[in-house]
Amino acid sequence: MKLLFATTNNGKLKEVRKVFSETAFTILSLADFPPVPEIIEDGATFAENAKIKAKTIYDLFHVPTLADDSGLSVDQLNGEPGVFSARYAGENASDEANNKLLLKKLSNFPEPHYAKFVCSSVFYDGEKFIVAEDIMVGKIIHELRGVNGFGYDPLFIAEGFSVTNGELSLEEKNKISHRAKAFNRLKKIFW
Repeated sequence: MKLLFATTNNGKLKEVRKVFSETAFTILSLADFPPVPEIIEDGATFAENAKIKAKTIYDLFHVPTLADDSGLSVDQLNGEPGVFSARYAGENASDEANNKLLLKKLSNFPEPHYAKFVCSSVFYDGEKFIVAEDIMVGKIIHELRGVNGFGYDPLFIAEGFSVTNGELSLEEKNKISHRAKAFNRLKKIFW
């Protein structure tokens, strides 16, 4: 069975394909379909944004759809960047720009900078939504370390680890990742 993962992010795609690698599902991405118009993610929560993406993409292509919305929530910043994680430094902001802004805002606070990654994963088949969520707790450091992963990974050290997510291999990260855990929960619900 084919599932369309509503993403153009290759990092997310690799993680989710790994989660579903031992199932009968083939995970497609938006790169396998004609370009889609911009999806306005105006939900107040990660789950709302994931549902918006899943429904929009399903309505366009009529293929059972997976979607997620995820991001970083930093305690000292009252949950920022939250649902704005990908565009923290502005629309179409680079990972570098988002990381710089995060570090600038945290420079006014003492360490440790406790944070968590949050992921809401969604399956939509045109009739029902199935939602699963999970988190990865840890802290933000002040120097980029590692070249693996994407987004805030080079600044985030998961609880119980001494290296950043950017220093972990995909296999290591998938064992603890908020996204991997959320999609594994989702997989268990309908597989």
